[in-house]
Amino acid sequence: MEPEIFLKGLGRKLRALRHANDLSQQRLAELAGLSPRYISQLESGHGNISILRLYELTRALGVALDEVVRLEETPRTIALIGLRGAGKSTIGRELADKLARPFVELDALIEDEAGLSLDEIFALHGESYYRRLEREVLTRLLATQGESILATGGSLVTDASTYRLLKTHTITVWLKAKPKQHLERVTAQGDRRPMAGRADPLAELRTLLKQREPLYREAEIVVDTSSLSPHVVTEEILRRIA
Repeated sequence: MEPEIFLKGLGRKLRALRHANDLSQQRLAELAGLSPRYISQLESGHGNISILRLYELTRALGVALDEVVRLEETPRTIALIGLRGAGKSTIGRELADKLARPFVELDALIEDEAGLSLDEIFALHGESYYRRLEREVLTRLLATQGESILATGGSLVTDASTYRLLKTHTITVWLKAKPKQHLERVTAQGDRRPMAGRADPLAELRTLLKQREPLYREAEIVVDTSSLSPHVVTEEILRRIA
């Protein structure tokens, strides 16, 4: 394995472990006796760490040193995140075709599990029931599916434990777009839900995106789809993963 690839993989694994332990870079730095800047460099794949410093870091994370340096070279599931209308289904299917992997929509699995549509789940049981199903279905999928292309619900990132699970076990890709484009895309698909009973759906989308953007930015890969065709977006994701 090339040194650059090793450092990138090590950084990705350290970041996933930090998220799994619900630690900030500042807190992990304090526990390991390192600087936050050093932790940031390591997680981005640009750091160079001595074996003793790495040992202290793994102790702070509660894992064995050999577990961290044993990096898997096989690709992981690619999880697409973003608001409705980001292109997760379109790009997900194209990625699945390119990589010869199954394409899975998490919300569709949740509907199958509940025997209800999403609207019915929320109307009859509420959001807490949906969140529990979302976490259970995702956990089972990651344990049994193998590598796939996964399109997630737009609000998954708002549940900290489920999002942490996703970031730990998949390559997360945020398909970024402007609020107006989100609205235009779902309208073109015949989906009227974003506008139903709303005086200014575009303003609501702007507010929603502003609230969730810091969470979406935690994805490993961010691709701005604003001026790109689905084919170009797919190729960009493949390039970034490689």
